[in-house]
Amino acid sequence: MAASQTIADSKRAFHQAFPHVIAPLYRRLADELLVELHLLSHQSRFEINELFSVGLCTVFDTFTKGYRPEAQTDALFSALCSSNSNGFDAAKLRKTNASLVDQAKGKDLESLKSWLSSYSLKEGSHYSRLMAVGLMSLLKAAAADATSSETEAIVKQSKELAVSLGLPTDRVEKDLMLFGSNSERMDQAVELVEETIAAEKRKKERRLEEQAQRTSN
Repeated sequence: MAASQTIADSKRAFHQAFPHVIAPLYRRLADELLVELHLLSHQSRFEINELFSVGLCTVFDTFTKGYRPEAQTDALFSALCSSNSNGFDAAKLRKTNASLVDQAKGKDLESLKSWLSSYSLKEGSHYSRLMAVGLMSLLKAAAADATSSETEAIVKQSKELAVSLGLPTDRVEKDLMLFGSNSERMDQAVELVEETIAAEKRKKERRLEEQAQRTSN
């Protein structure tokens, strides 16, 4: 059954697990992650590891900023993880992510390198872009309040560390650059939506005030 499950099957399972309307801004994220996890679950050389866990949580959290209602985000993440036949354990992924991010905090670069060495990609295992994002996320956690210029340095450090972790450096750089540009566009889109909602709210409040004044007169 697992081998024969199609992307359409995974999408059907997702919508059964998450029967809610997804706003257009977030629909693409859901669709892309669903397809990506479906393909990974059918990749015989792929194994869920710590960097992947952190990366998946980071990507999801980054691209669901401003999601409404916020209370549905946990259910959305769980539905995306469970929709494929082999299934990803959302709770376990979250637990791994929280633990590693917490452990990374306060480490200097040398101790971080030593610590990360235990999370190398096994020889012959399938690489996922989410592993690169996970690596960068842990470097950011160690750097605490990183500025935009420091973020560029973190991307460079991620590329350098990729060698010792068995990750393809050329793909790591490409994947992190794409993640960064997409994150910026998402932030701008969320800001625009929030501004539009706020403007509509102000217009509604003004109309109500005007109606109240006319009524009182």
